[in-house]
Amino acid sequence: MKQLPFKRLAHHIVQLTLSQPSKRNAINAAMWEAIPAVLAEIKSINPKVLIVTGDGNHFASGADISEFETLYSTPESSAKISMDIASAMAALATFPVPTIAKISGACVGGGLGLALCCDLRLCDDSAKFAITPAKLGLVYPYADVVRLIDAVGVMNAKDLLFSARLVDAEEAQHMGLARRISDHMGDAVLNRAHAIADQSGQSALVMKRMFRRFQRGQRQDNETTLTWFLDGFASDDFKEGYTAFLEKRPPDFD
Repeated sequence: MKQLPFKRLAHHIVQLTLSQPSKRNAINAAMWEAIPAVLAEIKSINPKVLIVTGDGNHFASGADISEFETLYSTPESSAKISMDIASAMAALATFPVPTIAKISGACVGGGLGLALCCDLRLCDDSAKFAITPAKLGLVYPYADVVRLIDAVGVMNAKDLLFSARLVDAEEAQHMGLARRISDHMGDAVLNRAHAIADQSGQSALVMKRMFRRFQRGQRQDNETTLTWFLDGFASDDFKEGYTAFLEKRPPDFD
């Protein structure tokens, strides 16, 4: 889809771009509907890191409000777009490899919702964050509330949702919403992606599953998580990792 282009930045690193720059990358209904299929296509080419960013000077200004009168005109149409948005968020939140949101400019509403679905959120000094359902007389979806609380805690989540206020990059970093990169944003994000891609993809895959178990409330090992841990000792990546250590060379996990 032309509004969701993706490309390889390096062998194991893919970048997905939200592209509607004339509207500060507002995400329209067609984009929300297409996101799961686009992510499935990216998954099929086996990246080790996915970067999500916006086209130009902004990440995403939220859902495309110009469509609201049509999209929310009936209970049926409201349910359809709500389901599409939830499916898009879930597809990114459960993407199997580490994901990085590269954020400049507006990161608002549904745009911030997508960023919260990423494992890491890196922003430059131009970034502005807000979640604005209170301005529109709407209610934020529960799954999105949970992801916000996971990122910033209950008190900060209440502040952001009740006030719908804009937060700058410095405050966003202070509350855990994003990590601020003051200089050479593009290089910093790509370097972070390379640092992840150079490590074991199998390790990252399993640890992402563990993080999801924690976020769903699991606090103790069980048979499944113990099996994941023990299976690591039989993996090709472990053999390469300890062999490289003994041979005093960088591991090659390709």
